[in-house]
Amino acid sequence: LRSQYFEMRSIATNSLLPLIVALLIAGSNASLPRRGSRNQSQNRTMSAGKAFKVLVTHPEVPQEGIDLLKENCEIVQVQSVPINRAELLEKIRGVDGVLWGGHEPLNAEALDAAGPQLKSISTMSAGIDYVDVPEVKRRKIPLGHTPTVLNTAVADLAVGLLIAASRRFHEGRKTIDNDKWENYHLNWLLGQDIRDSTVGFYGFGGIGQAIAKRLSGFDIDKVLYTTRRRVHKEIEEEFNAKKVDFDTLLAESDFVVIASPLTKDTQGVFNATAFNKMKQTAVLVNIARGKIVNQDDLYEALKANRIFSAGLDVTDPEPLSPKDKLLTLDNVVVLPHIGSATKRTRADMSTIAAHNVLRGLAGEPMLSPAY
Repeated sequence: LRSQYFEMRSIATNSLLPLIVALLIAGSNASLPRRGSRNQSQNRTMSAGKAFKVLVTHPEVPQEGIDLLKENCEIVQVQSVPINRAELLEKIRGVDGVLWGGHEPLNAEALDAAGPQLKSISTMSAGIDYVDVPEVKRRKIPLGHTPTVLNTAVADLAVGLLIAASRRFHEGRKTIDNDKWENYHLNWLLGQDIRDSTVGFYGFGGIGQAIAKRLSGFDIDKVLYTTRRRVHKEIEEEFNAKKVDFDTLLAESDFVVIASPLTKDTQGVFNATAFNKMKQTAVLVNIARGKIVNQDDLYEALKANRIFSAGLDVTDPEPLSPKDKLLTLDNVVVLPHIGSATKRTRADMSTIAAHNVLRGLAGEPMLSPAY
């Protein structure tokens, strides 16, 4: 287990994805079965279609993933943006695999429309809260997702949000817009220091650890984390991290970073009770899911300066109305869920998702299974 752990960390941190992809292409091409053929020569000359039919549910899935699927599969693609549910349900009929490119509900309705021959699905995301996982599992359909590959991009953005919220970027910009730039006060727009701080993580998986790694360069004092299970001892030593209960995390952290999945247990856990346990100087950062935070309670806590500020890449709902009361506050930085939105990351996500689909079709373990 330790050797596997360090191998995966090396892959995630050193960006060896091109090598992995090259190896997987060879493996998938060698083992992927083809229908209606007895030898490879016959396969190459098939004119009636390719081995499998795969639906790509979004027209903007990067070409890297599409090209990989095209080597062995006939591709059907949803073309509407926003996604037209009727088009999706029509085009999913009779497919063997699905690369689920958006956040549309993946539920019994879609699975019924596809039909019983469906044998492989992969999302192109880390979180799968829009998937009816028990229903997919009940039908014994392999399900993949793409968590590790987006760790770097999301962690970079999380640090940016942490700095922006703690150093009052949004409020500072508004003073310029409103012609209120002051240069005569010594204590104007003072923020919070990152150095020597305690950073608390609600969820400390790959993304949380990638954030901690970046923050170590800011000379933080220590890391606290709240998770169901303790992480490896080596990880704790690397980040000077300690597992604590939720109340301790809230009470002792100068920065609280939400990096956990959305589940029935985590939904709404950051509420008025939680905010009242945090330091008044604390900064909240959420790069996970908006529903983990009770947004009305967060608004009240920020408005009353019960906590210092917040940096959010996710909200409830999404998209957030431009008239939402949260946007009237000076001490919150809000981004439109762009954590993984870099060209390289999106391309890598599509590649991993495509490999998940191909491996599921071949009856092989997925590169990144959801269960």
